[in-house]
Order: sequence, then C-alpha cells, then structure tokens
Amino acid sequence: MLRNKGPEKLSKLLAYALGRSPDEFGLVLNADGFIKIKELLKALHEEEGWGYVRKAGIDEVLYSISSPPIEVAADRIRAVQREHLNERCFEPDPPALLYTCVRQRAYPNTLKKGITPMGRRHVLLSSEKNLALRLGRRCDPEPVLLTVNVDQAQDRGCLFLRASERLFICRHIPEGSFSGPALPKEKKAVPPKEKQKTPPRSATPGSYFPDLSEISAPKNRTKKQRRRDEVTWKSERRRTRRHKT
Repeated sequence: MLRNKGPEKLSKLLAYALGRSPDEFGLVLNADGFIKIKELLKALHEEEGWGYVRKAGIDEVLYSISSPPIEVAADRIRAVQREHLNERCFEPDPPALLYTCVRQRAYPNTLKKGITPMGRRHVLLSSEKNLALRLGRRCDPEPVLLTVNVDQAQDRGCLFLRASERLFICRHIPEGSFSGPALPKEKKAVPPKEKQKTPPRSATPGSYFPDLSEISAPKNRTKKQRRRDEVTWKSERRRTRRHKT
C-alpha cells in the first residue's frame, strides 16, 4: 500500500508540474495556466509513488500550507508562479514529424475524415513517440499511434502552436497527411451450415402394428356349428386321455 507523502512534498510536485515543466507530465495548460484537476490527477497517477493522490490531497495542500503554490478555480488548477512557462505561440518551423494517438474504435473513421481532438479543443501532438503514447493511454489502454507529416499538413492549411518544449497543438489534421498501421482485414462471414433433416422418430420404436383393415372379422356362426365344434373338442380331449393311460 502506498504511503501518503504529506502535503509539503505534494505541494512541491504540483508547483513543478504546473509552474515549470508541464510537458514532462504530458500536461497542456490553457492560456491562463489552468488545467482540469482530473487531467492533472491522471498524470500524477502515472508517476511512481503518487498513485494515492486524490482531490482531497490537493485540498489539504490548500488548507494546511501557508501561501500554497497552487490555486483552484472550480474544477481547474494552476500554479501561482508561472514565469517559467513557455507562452503558447504559433510555431512556424515545427519538427518534420509529430506523433499523436487515437482510440482504436475511432481509427477507421480517422483515416477517412482526419484526426480530431479526443475530449479536447485541439489535437495534442508530441515530438516524442513515448510521450504521445503516454497521452494516448489516458483515453484508450491500447491507442493507435499516428505519425503526422508536418509539411503535408501545413500544405493543407494546418497551423501548429507550440504548447511547451515537446508538445504541440492543432485544431485538425486532414486525411492524407499522416500515417498509421494497416487496418486488420475483415473476416468474411461464413454462412451457417444447414442442419441435416432426420426422419421423424416413432413414438414406440421397434413396435409393429398390423393393418387392421386387412384382418377380416369372424363371421357369425349358427347354433348347430357351435355345437359341432364343441363335440369335436370333447372327442379330442377323450382321445388324449386314452393315450396317456
């Protein structure tokens, strides 16, 4: 179980992440230096030993430390001292290649319509693959890494702003100006096999039922015929007894 390092250490980490090197944590601040607290917490949880930090920990820094190095407005946070931050500005000569990630399920549509922001106002790009993947995993456990050809994107009207030393932003990256892995081939649907029809089973297997229509009903016998049959039967019985004696 991770131990709470105390508000003093957390306040120093927040001052560094928000006031000196936000790109090291994959953070992009707005023009006023603010960022959403939930975005900050995601970044802190990626740092070893800081997975315990919650909103309550930030509140403890505000209330337990005199002159805290951070300030909070609603759901956003920023550093009090921001003179070391780079100002967001237009970058006329960005790196030749930049990297960004998209969700796997959005990738097929991205190839058709281009790269759009994932929960942000701008597409976030990095000059480093590892940093781009770190940012992408905050939205998808296994994001798709894309390589943006900056020259092609600029030829199509893209403007890149430098957010920090290693992070850039752009409103939209059109199709044809980036590359990524090939889409997996769709498997052809295999039609279901037809079930073989089996003959209906008899309710009483192994039984034989004769056709009663073929059995003629016994004719009505006269009284004389019945008496003759009875005499014949008695005679046969007496003959059998004689043989036994």
